[in-house]
Amino acid sequence: MAAGYGDLLRTRHAARLLTGTLIGRLPNATAAIAVLLFARSEGGSYALAGGLSAVYGAANAIGQPLLGRAVDRYGQPRVMLPAAVVSALGAVLFVVVGLDPLPVAYAAMLVAGGFTPPLEGGLRALWPTVLGREDRIHAAYALDAVAQEVMFAVGPLLVTLVVAVWSEGAALLVINVLGVAGALSVVMSPPSRRWRSAPREAHWLGALRSPGLLVLLGSFFFVGLALGAIAVGSVAYADQHGGGMVSSYLLSALGAGALVGGVAYGARPWAGSPERRLLVLVAALALGYLPLVLVPGVVAMTVLAGVAGVFLAPALACAFVVVDRHAPRGTVTEAFSWLVTTFVVGNAVGTAVAGPAVEYGGVGPGFAVPGIAGAAGLVVLLAARRFLARPVAPQGAEAGAGPVAESLPGTPSGAAAEAVSDAVQPGPCSPAAENDRNRAAEPGFRAGHQA
Repeated sequence: MAAGYGDLLRTRHAARLLTGTLIGRLPNATAAIAVLLFARSEGGSYALAGGLSAVYGAANAIGQPLLGRAVDRYGQPRVMLPAAVVSALGAVLFVVVGLDPLPVAYAAMLVAGGFTPPLEGGLRALWPTVLGREDRIHAAYALDAVAQEVMFAVGPLLVTLVVAVWSEGAALLVINVLGVAGALSVVMSPPSRRWRSAPREAHWLGALRSPGLLVLLGSFFFVGLALGAIAVGSVAYADQHGGGMVSSYLLSALGAGALVGGVAYGARPWAGSPERRLLVLVAALALGYLPLVLVPGVVAMTVLAGVAGVFLAPALACAFVVVDRHAPRGTVTEAFSWLVTTFVVGNAVGTAVAGPAVEYGGVGPGFAVPGIAGAAGLVVLLAARRFLARPVAPQGAEAGAGPVAESLPGTPSGAAAEAVSDAVQPGPCSPAAENDRNRAAEPGFRAGHQA
């Protein structure tokens, strides 16, 4: 297992890209706690701090797919580095101005969130050209999902450490300087500078014109909702069981379970279509959430939280592969950015829904929300699985795959023949290619009508 990941990270540029992306995403991963601490230090209420964080999050949710579309059109260096600098300047303005005047503080959060570079989607667009083989790409997606769990655990600790030795304002400045440095490391790498998206069909919907992608986004909205509800339920559970670090135990166990599951999932190749595998993983994820409604003692609840997290990173890693297969030609970064946005919005909705559930029903009903959300995510996949059965990218055209196309059930036989004929085109590991590998004309569009 370790040898496989070691081989992946020893591939030229892989470790640099992964590390740079994680560091570059620190401002986004720590925004909620960093903004809260700074606003409170300036004399703001929790409501005001929450409002500023909400503005940051909403701007981030809108900005990610828009910037992702710009990356697909103009390349990574020309979009990501300027965006990172502008986002950091928004954070600097917030620190300099504080909460007075308040409209400027909100505007600063709007800029900081809206211009957060889509490094996450950009990294997943680079993996095929860097790693080359399909088994390595799938392992990289799993490692990416695991690294997120580590980042969201380490990031807040870094913020609190800087606050302890310096100040709340310094913490905001430090993480944003690190964010720019991480983005710079990524965009100055040869793979990022060479990467070019495939020519895209002109369409205002961009990546969202893919039915399969819409199904995936609908499902993972509910997965994000479940995680947001678990965070609220954990705090409420802690209030009834001694407070203190109890909520941290549950959330840490959830993250640890995801880490273990992700490492195990990426350590081996998987046969069959990722769309079918995603159904199984989301079903297992939904089942893992259901026992939380029992709310037993702290030790048992911590164990249940760990079990609930086991299938999270594998489901995310598999979702990355499915996004890759369903993104329309020339929209791969935008498509991955939409997944990030959907997940974030779902998380926020889960927080909003679980609050009243706990308030009026107690901890048990609060933890029923993630179970219901997980089931809803599975229902979306099952109800619309015919759309998932038709990936836009030709089967067998993935990195490292042979020229023979393998159709999913329900895929027209002509698609397989088209994929075979496309095998003479440049492979996904050539400098001019991208990882969505969709070289066929989009339904309803002429091949020559490109943006």
